[in-house]
Amino acid sequence: MRAAGVPRFFPRAITDWQRDDDVRAHVLVQDERVVGYGELWFDTEEDEVELARIIVAPDARGKGLGRALVRGLLAQAAAAGNHDIFLRVHPDNATAPRCYRAAGLAPVDPALAETWNKTQPVDYAWLRHDPEASDA
Repeated sequence: MRAAGVPRFFPRAITDWQRDDDVRAHVLVQDERVVGYGELWFDTEEDEVELARIIVAPDARGKGLGRALVRGLLAQAAAAGNHDIFLRVHPDNATAPRCYRAAGLAPVDPALAETWNKTQPVDYAWLRHDPEASDA
């Protein structure tokens, strides 16, 4: 994983995603080709970080690269001193949760998810980093 440039298979809008000072963008490179993108959103007031905008190139999916990307992002978040690490998954995304669980994320308590979803446009599935949940 290295600091992000704009991979050619992503829309130009990705550069706008990275403008916020609290966002750290990363890419996953395999054989000198960018195959994945993900962000860490730091919230210093809450002392937490959210993994966001995790994308794997369509032709690279199903090969464990998403899990590698998420594990790398988790390591970066932990190295920055953040132990409250979570992400949200859109309810229409049926495949990603399996990847995230394999990388060490576990669903939050349903009551907590309900509270967090009160201000969201959809009812996301919320997961939190749980080192004990990883299949590593």
